[in-house]
Amino acid sequence: MFYAIFNTILLGLISAIHFYWLLGGRKGGDAALPTSADGKLALKPRIFETLVVALGLLFMALLHIDKVGLIELNLPAWIDNYALKIIAFIFLIRAIGEFRYVGFFKKIKSTRFARLDTRFYSPLCLLLSLNALITSLQA
Repeated sequence: MFYAIFNTILLGLISAIHFYWLLGGRKGGDAALPTSADGKLALKPRIFETLVVALGLLFMALLHIDKVGLIELNLPAWIDNYALKIIAFIFLIRAIGEFRYVGFFKKIKSTRFARLDTRFYSPLCLLLSLNALITSLQA
């Protein structure tokens, strides 16, 4: 149950940060987006994309506490069986990265985002992946 609660809290906090940005907040945004070596943003998420990420993270948090029985979502059986494994895979892929700006195997390593990604974001994604997998295997 510890792994599910840990992931629920963490995913809930990350979701809240995305809702903060969605509502116009600026703090931390510059450290959360990858940039090229010359400082140009590698991606510029729009409002809809930020909303999808915020809601997705919130749903992931709810799936964890549903799995351990702290809430009852009454989801279809296939979601109960596979959702957390899919979440584990998503965060594993994020930790590995896309080999340029994001993940353990990125090429651009000198930017502020890259340093934060190496030190915090990618290890955190690996931890979220492992915790989701452990939670998915619990009865």
